[in-house]
Amino acid sequence: MKTTSLKTLLLGVGAAALMAVGPAQADTTLRLVEVITSPERTAVLEELVAQYEAENEGVTVQITSLPWGQAFETLATMVAGGDIPDVVEMPDTWAALYAGSGRLASLEDHIAGWEHGGTLTDKTLAMGRQAGEAYMIPYGFYLRAMFYNRNLLAEAGVESPPGTMEEFMAAAAAVSELDGKSGYCLRGGPGGTNGWIMMAAAMNGTNEFFTEDGQSRINEPGSVEGIQFLLDLYQNGYAPRDSVNWGFNEIVAGFYSGTCAFLDQDPDALIAIAERMDAEDFAVMPMPVGPSGQAFPTIGFAGWSIFNTTEHEDEAWDLVAALSTPEANSVWAQRVGVIPIHEGADQDPYFQTDQFSGWFETLNGEQYVPTVMPTFLEEWGFFASTVLLETSQEALLGQRGAQDLADEWAEFLNEAYADWQADQ
Repeated sequence: MKTTSLKTLLLGVGAAALMAVGPAQADTTLRLVEVITSPERTAVLEELVAQYEAENEGVTVQITSLPWGQAFETLATMVAGGDIPDVVEMPDTWAALYAGSGRLASLEDHIAGWEHGGTLTDKTLAMGRQAGEAYMIPYGFYLRAMFYNRNLLAEAGVESPPGTMEEFMAAAAAVSELDGKSGYCLRGGPGGTNGWIMMAAAMNGTNEFFTEDGQSRINEPGSVEGIQFLLDLYQNGYAPRDSVNWGFNEIVAGFYSGTCAFLDQDPDALIAIAERMDAEDFAVMPMPVGPSGQAFPTIGFAGWSIFNTTEHEDEAWDLVAALSTPEANSVWAQRVGVIPIHEGADQDPYFQTDQFSGWFETLNGEQYVPTVMPTFLEEWGFFASTVLLETSQEALLGQRGAQDLADEWAEFLNEAYADWQADQ
C-alpha cells in the first residue's frame, strides 16, 4: 500500500505545476539535489560546481543537500509536489522507480556526442542503463570489503584476520570481551541493506535474488540463517547497543575511534578512517566466506541524472558532463571514495596502494562474487530505504524473529518481481 502511494505521488504531478513555470531568463539557474550527503562530499561537489560555473558564464547552480536518512521520502515529496530539480544525485536503488515513472531524461544522445563518452568503461555504461536506456552517468562504484583493527585483534588474542563467517563470529566475540569494545560496527539504521543481503547470501551460498519461477530466495533456510547471524552479532553483545540506529557516519566513527574492530564498508569509508588512524593500525580484507566457500560482497553505484521536466536540458547535461570528465571523476573518486568510471583510471598511483588491496583482491578472487542489487524493480528503493530498515530494527530489538522477517521481505519482493515481469 505504501509502495502504491509512493508511485502515485511520483506519477501525480499535475499539469498546472508544469504550466506554472515561467519563460527562461537570460541567466540560467540550475538546481542540483545531493542525496548521499556528508561534509566532505558536499565540499568536493561545491568545488567541481564552482569550476563549472566559472567556465559557463551566466549559469548558476543551486545545490540542495538532503540528509541521507530522509532523502528518499524528501525527494519523492519534492517531485510529487512539482518542486523538481534539474539534476539529481541518483542512487542505483532509486533509478528504476524514477525512470519507470517517466521522470528521467535519456542521456543516450548526449553520451554519444560527448568527447569523453568513448572512455566510459563497459561496466559504467551497463550500470547506467540498468533501468533501460542510460538514465544516469554513474560517478563511481562501491564494492564492499571488511576493515579490521589490527591492534584490537591482537589485544583480543585473534592471531589472524577471519576468513570465514564462523571465524568472524568468533573474532567478534573475542574482541567484545575487552572492556568497552565491540567486535562489529553494525549499520542498523539507514543504509544498512547491504549487510543483511550479504550475510544472507553468504550463508545461503548464492546471491541470486529469485528462483526461475520468480520466488524470492531471501526466506530460504540458508538466507534465514544469514539473517539470524546478523541478529546474533547484535543480540549477543558483539555490536554496540546503540548501533541499532547507526548510519554511515556512526559506523565509520565507531571504527576509527576504536570502539569496534570490524567494519564492512565501501572505499568511501577509507577517507575518514585514513585521516584518523595510522596505516599500520588497520587493514582491509575481503568479506568472510560462508559454508559454500564463497562470499557475495555487494557492489553498488550512484550517479547523475536529469529530470525530464527541466527547461534547461542542454545546460543540465553540460553540468553532468563537467562532473563526469576523467579529471573531475578522478578528483571525486579519490576524495569521496569510489572506483572511477573511465578506462585506465585504475593505473593512477593513488589506487595502487595497500589501502585498496582488499577491494582489488575481492575483484580478482574467484571465491568473491560481487552482488548487484535488483534495482530493476521499481519498488526496490522503497524496500531498501523503508521496509527493510523498519522491520530489521524490530528484529534486532527482539520484537520478531529471523524467519518472520525473511517471510515478510520475500512477500514484498515476490510482488515487486511479479510487477516487473508484467511490464516486460
